[in-house]
Amino acid sequence: MQNKLRIIGGTWRSRQLNFADAPDLRPTPARVRETLFNWLQTDIIGSRCLDLYAGSGALGFEAASRGAKVVVQVESHAEACRALHANATVLQATQIKRVQMDVFRYLAGDAEVFDIVFLDPPFGKGLAAQTCHWLADKGWLSPYAKIYVETEAKLKVEDYPADWQLLKSKQAGEVAYHLFANG
Repeated sequence: MQNKLRIIGGTWRSRQLNFADAPDLRPTPARVRETLFNWLQTDIIGSRCLDLYAGSGALGFEAASRGAKVVVQVESHAEACRALHANATVLQATQIKRVQMDVFRYLAGDAEVFDIVFLDPPFGKGLAAQTCHWLADKGWLSPYAKIYVETEAKLKVEDYPADWQLLKSKQAGEVAYHLFANG
């Protein structure tokens, strides 16, 4: 069964995208995306974005729609990757690159520097803090990068890299979301 989401702003505003019906795949809700991109409005245009655990691609497609120069979507689930590719093709989104790979395997590779990172791992698996440390320790972040982390609401914001600054934090139902700055 196919699921749908709508891009809420930018060039592709109101475009509807299909995403895979896969375990642990839950797109960031529209109201959370709207808040996030309000937070990032001065940073997004011309930025290089990394969308880890891309899933539906909601965050990466929203960033590209709003003017990101490059978006790399990393997702391990094959069906989800096929849907990401199909949506990028429909939108003619040449600034989006997809990588079908486990996030930690990707982060163990040669680092590229990104200005904005979207991190929305499957809930209940303890991946958020570990992924943040890999990003910081392995050179994936520009000096003033912004890192968005979405977790289950009951998870406390702790054990993140010591030099990161928490800029914003909110909760919507069962979802907590945080924006950090590197350095």
